[in-house]
Amino acid sequence: MSERILTINPGSTSTKIGIFDGTEQVFTKTLRHSAEAVGGPLSDQLTIRRQVVLDVLAQEQIELKALTAIVGRGGLLRPLVSGTYRVNQEMREDLLNGTFGVHASNLGGLLADEIGQTLSIPAFIVDPVVVDELEPIARLTGLPELERKSIFHALNQKAVAKRYAKEIGTPYEQLRLIVAHMGGGITVGAHLNGRVIDVNNGLDGEGTFSPERSGSLPVGQLVELCYSTKYKLEEMKRLVVGSGGLVAHLGTYDAIEIERRIDDGDEKAALLYEAMAYRVAKEIAAQSAVLYGQVDAVILTGGLAYSDRLTKAIEERIAHIGSVIRIPGEDELRALAEGVLRVLRQEEQAKEYGGELTWLENSTSLS
Repeated sequence: MSERILTINPGSTSTKIGIFDGTEQVFTKTLRHSAEAVGGPLSDQLTIRRQVVLDVLAQEQIELKALTAIVGRGGLLRPLVSGTYRVNQEMREDLLNGTFGVHASNLGGLLADEIGQTLSIPAFIVDPVVVDELEPIARLTGLPELERKSIFHALNQKAVAKRYAKEIGTPYEQLRLIVAHMGGGITVGAHLNGRVIDVNNGLDGEGTFSPERSGSLPVGQLVELCYSTKYKLEEMKRLVVGSGGLVAHLGTYDAIEIERRIDDGDEKAALLYEAMAYRVAKEIAAQSAVLYGQVDAVILTGGLAYSDRLTKAIEERIAHIGSVIRIPGEDELRALAEGVLRVLRQEEQAKEYGGELTWLENSTSLS
């Protein structure tokens, strides 16, 4: 059976595409878009980006009729359980209308669906950021008006956990793992028997600070800052996501540049970098408590996992928890292809958006 898959990952100013024959990536390219092309509503961007993708594939003489399936990066949807989802009409409407939020990643499923329909082949998304498998106890906070949400790097966390499980010959559903995705944002998840039962919401400011996010902040001081006249609402949101973390302190979120400064004797940069490692280690230790201290492995992944300096600082504090595995990078195109392959090879069934189970129906015993 043919397993040629087109993968599409839209970003704010670019669209990454790839062609996979099974697990082998045979083509990849990052398509850059002008400010005018990405400045309009999603419906306009969809038309423009679709044509750019088709033009490039034609230039590269890639035969569209040879494709088996198309998969796009999942966008902002209703909370759902992990898996590979067929793009259906309800999903398409939620993505296009921005029902649960507007983001460039919404275009992933839409692009996959539009191209797939012209070829009469299925379109999918895999593990969007809104994957929600939290236990009831993990949702509660000290204020009844506020409930914790599950928004994290689900695509890469799930992909590296499953790759590790395959390498050691144990089903992912039988492992107790802690996965720390470390990139522009940092999320640390507790994986129990195939579900992420607790994870920090890296988008809303939970957990460690990162290269461009503030992480958890002293609540009283934050409330005072919000009610001061120093910042407006949108400016405060930007401080939490985009302008917080290392970039707020050092003026850059480039880890290579920061490590160069450290090598040149910059004590402030050294202290902040160590503090970030310290906070990541604390998040990992907290998730080990979620798993009752029974941890098969801790996986460090994401772009920052390439850093020997950072990962060593983290490992020194968490070595007592269990084996520490480094799987650097965030190969999202490959993760998308792997999700579709599991469906094509009947290793799992494709899910239908709109009929997913609630978190309570999916709850799992922690012990």
